[in-house]
Amino acid sequence: MGVMNDLLGPSAVQGLRASLSQAAGRPAWPALAAAEERLEPLALRARSDVLAAALVADLGQDYDGAAAVFRAALDDAAFTGWMIWPAGEAAVTLALQDGSTRAFDNALALLFELTPRLTSEFAIRRLLIRDLERALGLIQDRTGHPDEHVRRLASEGTRPYLPWAIRVPGIIARPQSTFRILDALHTDPSQTVRRSVANHLNDAARHAPDDVVAAAARWNAEPGSGWVVRHGLRTLVKKAHPDALALLGFAPAAVSVSAPQVDRDTVGLPGELVFEVEVTNGSADTARVAVDYLVHYLKANGTLAPKVFKLAVAELGPGQTRRFRKSHAFRQMTTRVHYPGRHELQVQVNGVRSDRTGFNVIA
Repeated sequence: MGVMNDLLGPSAVQGLRASLSQAAGRPAWPALAAAEERLEPLALRARSDVLAAALVADLGQDYDGAAAVFRAALDDAAFTGWMIWPAGEAAVTLALQDGSTRAFDNALALLFELTPRLTSEFAIRRLLIRDLERALGLIQDRTGHPDEHVRRLASEGTRPYLPWAIRVPGIIARPQSTFRILDALHTDPSQTVRRSVANHLNDAARHAPDDVVAAAARWNAEPGSGWVVRHGLRTLVKKAHPDALALLGFAPAAVSVSAPQVDRDTVGLPGELVFEVEVTNGSADTARVAVDYLVHYLKANGTLAPKVFKLAVAELGPGQTRRFRKSHAFRQMTTRVHYPGRHELQVQVNGVRSDRTGFNVIA
């Protein structure tokens, strides 16, 4: 994470001061200069917060004046990259302090102007928190913008669980509130925008699975929507949501799944476990199957927590049995700590789960 933190290091701050000095016609930015000395122990988000507060101090309490400086800075091609994050946050702080709808609307427009230089997806969240319906209405207006970065912000900035970003309680409570934006963007010509739409839909599946499937069903009938639908439903497929599976062609089938056979009883760290499983289509019709597997990881408190992984997609003829083989790696990672002890393995096919097979993990 240290490398990421350095994205808002001294060189970025010095570049920010240079661009703003040129835009404002004044060389002195004392709070920003002082903030540069306080960045070293901080993570990236905290660095942005410190620099945004310094910008507010240097720019004063006048939103209109600050917005004019930021817009003038856009004439400088060097005003780009991670320095945009604290600039957008400072603009939002001053607009919310102003309290007027004029400043609110202007700040949101400014974020859309800044976003092609990096992204305004983090700064826009506080405007959504302040007045969700007003912000969503203004954001909806940008879904037809010619710049793909602006259109991406419409989807990415309103995601329920945007990484690194603060939560917007209104969107968490009503994920459907953003679907009109997704409806406008799911066939966007930009893959970057479509990827954001799919991730947004996947986020919403945590709280509104049936609404997510309904949206995906609308889109699935349109040419070019297949990837967005598949990617947006990925978590529901892993959770064996029946309607999500059916929409993707994995209808309930008379399948039987053997308990997975493992190549060893004990896995060292680092190491890997190879397993095989047999899937049989017991029906008189060809079945399209989504084969996933679950590793039930041992947690520090002694309980097991399942994690679903993709294995294969296949078609099985009437009465056909197919054997699948997979190797799964076990190594310590920053995102997952492996605890020594008994783990379990299970296979899932179109929502049908096999018996579990146990194995040990040792350090």
